[in-house]
Amino acid sequence: MWYNRYMEIIKTPDPRLRQKSKKVNHITDETHEIVDKMVKASLDWEKEHPYELSAAMAAPQLGINQRIIIIRDDLEDKENKSFTALIDPEVIKTEGKTNKDYEGCLSVPTIYGLVPRPDKARIKAKILDGNEVRIKTTGTLTRTLLHEIDHLDGILFIDHIKDDPDAWFELDDKGEIVPIDYEKRVKGNKELFPNED
Repeated sequence: MWYNRYMEIIKTPDPRLRQKSKKVNHITDETHEIVDKMVKASLDWEKEHPYELSAAMAAPQLGINQRIIIIRDDLEDKENKSFTALIDPEVIKTEGKTNKDYEGCLSVPTIYGLVPRPDKARIKAKILDGNEVRIKTTGTLTRTLLHEIDHLDGILFIDHIKDDPDAWFELDDKGEIVPIDYEKRVKGNKELFPNED
């Protein structure tokens, strides 16, 4: 079965992170199994990262080429371990002011970035019972969903800040976000940007 092969969160520069994912269309028992494995992998990751919260995940991060994301029901509360799955999510519209805020990714270890994103979005998706939902989002929820939907198109948050030397940070051993040296750690880094010349 697929889930015996796809339990590890894959990391850059794995080429599967750069593929466009296929639509699910019909929700099956396998779809439910994929979601269960995504939730488990997210929470397992979180146990090993005491200063971080696993807010969301996209199926490509487990090497599964399907348009499925999960998002935590409470993005502020590490004790709330429930997630909602969105199947074939689409961004209908973004609007509002563009803000920069920190983003990290389970597939880009230790690195954080100050990423510009619009403040508001309208998103449609199916939930696991097959019903379509339309979501109006603001703030952190917008940022998180746009980050995950990017994954489905082979885009990582680092792509949005590739040419901004001041946007790169990491988590130190005390859980503080500190700047990193762009010239030494980022520019020309084939782990981050394997297809760059």
